[in-house]
Amino acid sequence: MEESTAREKVLKKIRNALLEKQENPYTRSAFDSPIYPPMADSMDVVFAEAFTRVEGRFIYCEDEAELLETLKELAQIRKWDRMLAYEEILQNLLFDAGITSEQDMNEYLQTGAGMTTCEALISRTGSIMVSSRQAGGRRMNVFPDTHIVLGYTSQLVPDIEEGLSLIQKKYGPRIPSMISMITGPSRTADIEKTLVMGMHGPRELILLLVEDSL
Repeated sequence: MEESTAREKVLKKIRNALLEKQENPYTRSAFDSPIYPPMADSMDVVFAEAFTRVEGRFIYCEDEAELLETLKELAQIRKWDRMLAYEEILQNLLFDAGITSEQDMNEYLQTGAGMTTCEALISRTGSIMVSSRQAGGRRMNVFPDTHIVLGYTSQLVPDIEEGLSLIQKKYGPRIPSMISMITGPSRTADIEKTLVMGMHGPRELILLLVEDSL
């Protein structure tokens, strides 16, 4: 009975508090002002520095021709003759590079590498924004040992807010059911505080950034 009375007292206080109009105690707070200071350099430089700090591998390509040559060289060094790729633009790119594109996840053990596009590149954190509306869905961002991402300088944005705006502009009311951020390769130090790479996803993250905003 006492417990019930105490509960009723608490609920009554909450109801009264909701009914009473309260003055804003933080009148001097600038909620509309920017959270972050201005960036000291261009977005591509800021992104590259942040991306490499989290163990991502960053490769800049001046144009599509350099992208193709870079992909050929990378595949030759790593001995990748096949890659997982679901998006048509990537399948065509791999074909031009002499690499077979696979769509069967059962081929994963034979390929080891998968390639996707992205939704946006967040400069301040060096993060890659992806969504479930991409052709690879949710799997391709976590399945391969090596995750290769094709991005463009026009996708560079300062912060997460602008990245979400790009997605909203692209998809309109049909917002993807999953929007995620990839910040470096998968890692964990939960086991005896020993850093282990690739525990929950790719061991290696490579971004091929192509200039398209000149």
